[in-house]
Amino acid sequence: FGSKKSKSLDSAPADPSKVRSVSGYQGSGTKVLANAANNFDRIRKLYGKDGTTDVYIRSPLNDESTFWFVGKVIRMIDADADANADVDDDDKERVGTVYPTEEEAILSQKRLIFEYSKNQLRPQNMGGKYAKNLELWSAPGDSEMDVVQNKVTLVRITGSSRDLRDGFNVKDVGYNPEIYVGDERGKGGLRVI
Repeated sequence: FGSKKSKSLDSAPADPSKVRSVSGYQGSGTKVLANAANNFDRIRKLYGKDGTTDVYIRSPLNDESTFWFVGKVIRMIDADADANADVDDDDKERVGTVYPTEEEAILSQKRLIFEYSKNQLRPQNMGGKYAKNLELWSAPGDSEMDVVQNKVTLVRITGSSRDLRDGFNVKDVGYNPEIYVGDERGKGGLRVI
């Protein structure tokens, strides 16, 4: 997505079974983003809203009071523990040995979400000099209007891929990025102040 290589805080490369990562070079995230979106669609068909979490980014170096909606993550959930989920055991297709938490679904795709948001979605608010201190926040799935009306409180997500449990697999989560068209690219976008 970006035009120059990013520096990694971790000395060891990320475990590809646990995280979706991009190199920071132009176009490097296209296939990764497509895989995440395909996973999102597949898992959403299985679990619907129950496994979905809305994701926001705050860019304090740009504006401390604005939260930008950047998309949705989804995760495999334990349908047996959730009476609302109507999923047959044969349809679960879970790859990992544990069901991902909301935090793991976001943290495993943190780099992808940041790179897409700062280079494609809102570079004027999250890229360049503003990219250093980006923060991830979450809300219940499909709650954008409730967030705007202050009916839902956003929760800050902190941590890194090191916080993912043994048995977690990134194929059990997906990301559906927010996409702007036309004038939204420069003037629009869902933001909460």
